[in-house]
Amino acid sequence: MTEKSRREITSSELKNHNKKGDLWISIQGKVYDVTNWIKDHPGGESPLMNLAGQDVTDAFVAFHPGSAWKYLDKFFIGYLEDYKVSEVSKDYRKLVTEFSKAGLFEKKGHWICISLVTSAFLFSLSVLGVLWSDKIWVHIISATLMGLLWMQIGFVGHDSGHYNIMMTPKLNRFMQIFTGNCVTGISIGWWKWTHTAHHIAVNSLDFDPDLQHIPFLAVSSDIFKSLESVFYGRKMTFDSVARFLVSYQHWSFYPVMAVARINLFTQSFLLLLSKRQVPHRYLELAGLMVFWGWYSLVISCLPNWGERALFVAVSFAVSGIQHVQFCLNHFSAHTYIGPPRANDWFEKQTKGSIDISCSTWMDWFHGGLQFQVEHHLFPRLPRCHLRKISPFVKELCRKHNLPYVSVSFFEANKLTIATLRNAALQARDLTNPIPKNLLWEAVNTHG
Repeated sequence: MTEKSRREITSSELKNHNKKGDLWISIQGKVYDVTNWIKDHPGGESPLMNLAGQDVTDAFVAFHPGSAWKYLDKFFIGYLEDYKVSEVSKDYRKLVTEFSKAGLFEKKGHWICISLVTSAFLFSLSVLGVLWSDKIWVHIISATLMGLLWMQIGFVGHDSGHYNIMMTPKLNRFMQIFTGNCVTGISIGWWKWTHTAHHIAVNSLDFDPDLQHIPFLAVSSDIFKSLESVFYGRKMTFDSVARFLVSYQHWSFYPVMAVARINLFTQSFLLLLSKRQVPHRYLELAGLMVFWGWYSLVISCLPNWGERALFVAVSFAVSGIQHVQFCLNHFSAHTYIGPPRANDWFEKQTKGSIDISCSTWMDWFHGGLQFQVEHHLFPRLPRCHLRKISPFVKELCRKHNLPYVSVSFFEANKLTIATLRNAALQARDLTNPIPKNLLWEAVNTHG
C-alpha cells in the first residue's frame, strides 16, 4: 500500500466491525480484518470476539511471542486514524520489551524437571501405599498424595497451556494431553477454552466463565439480575434454588471446592462430546480414558467399597485446595459487567487479580499463581521469573495509582469468605442497598 493510497480508518468505523462475520482489530495503529481467521485462531474464537472492533495491542503483546507478528500482514487493511496510546500502556509495553530483551520469556529454568520428578514421586508413593499396605491410615495418606499429585501436575499443565515448556511444540502438546487428560482427567481443550476467556475478560461477570457458578456461588449481587453468560450463551438464572444456595455460600464454599473436581470431569466430557470444534478431539478422549483406566484400577485394589469411597473423597478434597487457590486470586477483587475493553488492559488485569504473599519455600504450593497480577500481565512468562519481576509491576502500579493487592493466604481466605457472605446476605434480602465489593472499596487507590 503506497502512501497515496493509504487507507485511514477511525475508531468509530473500527468499532462497527465487531461481529463474527465482520471482525476487525487494530494492533499498534494498524487495522486487520480477521473475519476469516477466527476459525483458525489457536486461542479460539472467544478472545477475538471479546475484543473485536478495538485496538488490542496490549492483549496481543501479552499472549503472542514475536514470531506471531509475521502472520498479520495478510490481514492488513489500513491504519487507525486516531490511534492513541495511554501512558500506562506505554510503560507496560516497555516492560514487555525489556523482559523480552533480557530473554526472560525463553529462560524457563529447571522447574519443569523438578515438577515432573516430584509428580512421579507422589504418584509412585500413592500407588505403592495402596498395593503394599492393608492399613486404612496408609490408604488415607495415599489418597492425600494423589490429591497433591493432581495439584502439582495441574500447575505444569497450566504452564504448558500458556507457553512451550518443552523443546518443541509437538512435545509441548504431548505434555498438555499427558498432564491434563491422562493424569488429572481434565480436558486440556476445555481448560484452554475457558482459561483464555478468563484472561481476556478477567472478572467480567457476564464474560468471564470463572465467575459464573450459579446456582452454587455468586461473588456479586449483580449476578442476581439473571445476567446473560456471553461465554456459554445462556442466561444465568437466579431462581429460588440459586437464591437458597447462594444465601449459604459462605458456609458451603469449602465443601463445594472439595468436590469441584466432579464438575471439571463433567465439563470435559460435555465439551469433547459436543458439536463444538475441538482440536485433537479423539486424542483428548483417549487421554481421558487413560485417566479413568488407571485411577479405577488403583481404587479397585483397595479392600472394600468403604475405603474406595474414602480414597476418592480424600483425593478430591486435597486437590480442592487448588480450586480454593484459584478463587482466592479473583473472587474478592473488582468485578464489572460488560465486555473487556482493550484500551484499559493493564488496569483491568490489576484490578481483577490478587497476589498471595508467601515465602520462597512455599512457591511449590502455589505453583507460581501466587503472583496472579504478574501472571495476568505477562501470561507467557515462565513461573520462575514471576517473583523477580514483581517489584517492576508494583512500581508501575504505584506510578499510575492503580491497586496492587498482595495478602497472605489466610487473609485472602478471609476476604473471599467476606465477599461471599456479603453477597449471601443480599441474596436473602434483595431489598437492601447493594454495597460495593468489600476489597475493591478498601483498595480503590494504590494499596
